[in-house]
Amino acid sequence: MAMSGGKDDGQPMMEMNTTPLIDVMLVLLIMLMITIPPVSHAVNIDLPVQDPNQPPPEVPIDPVVNKIVIMPNNEIQWNGTPSSLDQIEQYLVQTKSMNPEPELQFQPAPTAMYDIVDQSLAVVKRSGITKFGFVGNEQYRVFGKSAVPGN
Repeated sequence: MAMSGGKDDGQPMMEMNTTPLIDVMLVLLIMLMITIPPVSHAVNIDLPVQDPNQPPPEVPIDPVVNKIVIMPNNEIQWNGTPSSLDQIEQYLVQTKSMNPEPELQFQPAPTAMYDIVDQSLAVVKRSGITKFGFVGNEQYRVFGKSAVPGN
């Protein structure tokens, strides 16, 4: 309740007492905070379930020399195993962390699509490996001759 130590002339007080209004506002704010559910930034992902009896697949990384081959049917192989560009990128990251870094050999087939070869070379460049070489260049020794036998 409002108390005034001011004039006693019998006139009504002109100031409004805001304490009860503030109390009501605080109670409403607390009730609102309690009823709002907490915000969560969870992302639900279904993870694959691996059979505990099956051993994890081995990564075909040679500690000395690894080879990427682009086949005539545009299949990409890592050390003779068919692989995707994402898998090759993961293999290259692992080889980059090895000490000493293994050599990477790159051998595209003469009839492989240029786009597949270019994407593969871009993955190799992004990986940052330092020991890299082209192999099988002898098939291009004579310019203008077909690299495919019989042509």
